[in-house]
Parts: sequence; C-alpha cells; structure tokens
Amino acid sequence: AGVLASGEPYVAVREGKVFARRLARVPDTAHEAQEAQEQDAAWGDTVLVTGASGGLGSLVAVHLAAVHGVRRLVLASRRGTVSAELTGELSALGVEFEAVACDVADRDAVAELLDRVPFDSVVHTAGVLDDGVLASLTPERISTVLRPKADAVWNLHELTADRALNRFVVFSSAAGVFGNAGQANYSAANAFLDALILHRRSLGLPGQSLAWGLWDRQDGMARQTTLDRSTALSSQEGLRLLDAATDTGLPVLVPIKLDLAALNAGDVHPLLRGFVRSRVRRTVEGGLAAQLASVPQAERSRMVLDLVRRQVAVVLGHDTPNAITPDRVFGDLGFDSLTALELRNRLNAVTGLRLPATLVFDYPT
Repeated sequence: AGVLASGEPYVAVREGKVFARRLARVPDTAHEAQEAQEQDAAWGDTVLVTGASGGLGSLVAVHLAAVHGVRRLVLASRRGTVSAELTGELSALGVEFEAVACDVADRDAVAELLDRVPFDSVVHTAGVLDDGVLASLTPERISTVLRPKADAVWNLHELTADRALNRFVVFSSAAGVFGNAGQANYSAANAFLDALILHRRSLGLPGQSLAWGLWDRQDGMARQTTLDRSTALSSQEGLRLLDAATDTGLPVLVPIKLDLAALNAGDVHPLLRGFVRSRVRRTVEGGLAAQLASVPQAERSRMVLDLVRRQVAVVLGHDTPNAITPDRVFGDLGFDSLTALELRNRLNAVTGLRLPATLVFDYPT
C-alpha cells in the first residue's frame, strides 16, 4: 500500500520501509573527504581521449593541456582527423599530440592502439545520436548508438584492466539517469556507462562516469538535440564542473544546470523532488478545469486554443504563438515524431489529462 500511495515510478523496499531515488547536491566537503584517498588522481603525462574529433572531445583535450599540464595527448576518432582549430590550440600550448584513426567499438583496433601507445589516463567522450520514438527503433538504430558508447567502453575497460591507470573517465548523459523522450537507445547506452563504472570501482579499478546535462554548443551531438537550451552549460561552466567532479573521486555524478525556480513552479521529475520546497500535483479539477469554469462559456474555446498555441510555440522554438495558425497542419508547422511527443507531454502537464502519444497525428491541426 505504501508503494502504491507514494506515486513513485521506482522504489526499493527494505526492512519494511519504502525508499525512493533522489538526486542530491555533492557536498562542498566531498573534495576534502576524498583528497587523502585519491593520491593517484593526477591525470599523468599522457591521456587518451576518444571522440576527439567531436566538440566535447576537442574542448577537453585543450583543457587537459592548458589547465592540468598534460604533456601528451592521443586523440582517437574513427577517421583519425582533428580540426585545424584544435591543432592550432594544442600547438600553441606546446603539447605533443597524435591524432589516430581507431574505431573504439572494434576490439582488435583498440588492442592494436593500446599495444602501440602508452598512456596514464583515459577520457571517453565518443557517442552518436539516432533519435526516434520507441516503435521506430530497429536493431540497427539501437546498435548505431550502443557501439560507440557501450561496446567501446567495454573494450577500453577489458583491455586496460591490467594497466595502472590514473583515471578512467567516461562522458555519460543525464538521459541515462532521467530517461528522455525519443532517446531510448541513447538512454540505455549511457546507463550502461554508469553501471560499468560502478563495476570497475567494485574491482578496485579507477573509474568515473559523468552523466552530463546539455552543453550549449553548436557542434557534435549538441547540434542535433531538440532539448530546451535554457539550462544548457556553457563551455566554461562545463569545464569547471569537469574539474569539480573529477576532484571528488565519486564514481557517478550528474553535472547539470537546473532552473530551481522553474522546478518549484512546474511538474517535477521524481529524481529532482529533493530540490523543491513542495510538490504540487496538477489535476484537472484544480488546474485547467477550474480556470475554464471561472470564465463564460463563450470564452472557453479561445482559452484552450491559446493554451495549445503557446505550447506549440515553445516546442517549435518560437518566442510568441503569433506564428501558430490554428488551421495549419502540425506537419506543415515543422512537427516530427519527437516534437509531437514533446507537445503531448507538455499538454498532459498543463491540463492534467492523459493524452495519447498519437495526439498530433489523430488531430492534425
């Protein structure tokens, strides 16, 4: 009965008590508590960075050289190329670097690279997106996303297990922590990274998974996302969090930017309920229905239409709902399966209803 009454999607029952999952802030003392235990926390002289041709991989490579004094970088990517901008920055810093072509999901290729190149730490940033609603995810589309995340990190894990690495840091995603509409494959891949790091730590091996929130970048995967950028991390914020996270030595962290005011005003994900003052459940009786009941009958249709137009504008990235013509087909406005799902979720939240995932297709204007 306690579980059913909790309203929690996932609970643990232990010794007659019900526990729910919550994210919590890393205390300011985390670094001090771990400092004595993490004497080998330095990156070392040589670091292997996978996904180095991507935006975050390049950013991290420069940061390791400029801030942490790493003197040699092995930059691995499938094509073995890096941008002229990255080449210029690393050259200006006087750091030795080598761009290598290596599909990290190919075990033999990884073994060959590791036999040839000695290094002290690993940063795995590689990954790709192939978003779509669950029913559209074929085995091939799932494999496309799992290979550079799960397969690659497993290869790195097994093939470096006998090396005395300083750090083994993987870039995971908050999608694996929260789940994210249209990203079942990507969420699963990142959840695997988080779990593998816990496995490594249980074996006494170094490891840390950083389940990042959205970065405010216009390259790599960030360019492809449909997520709200209002709480995206700037490059400076992200690198600061990278340093803070790696200093703690904790195995799995979620570096993310939260709008606490918005959380307090809206429907809160269960994992974030510890950050809000109180949880206010939206219901039809106490929300939209009450508002509609307070206005004359003739105004109710206009009120609902305005509400829908505002939500459509938010989903499509418009500043105002003026461009949302009521009789224009959603597909013509720019909707696809993912944005259709986002609109349904938003309408569910503001109305308290349980609208179908096919809403935009069933009622196309």
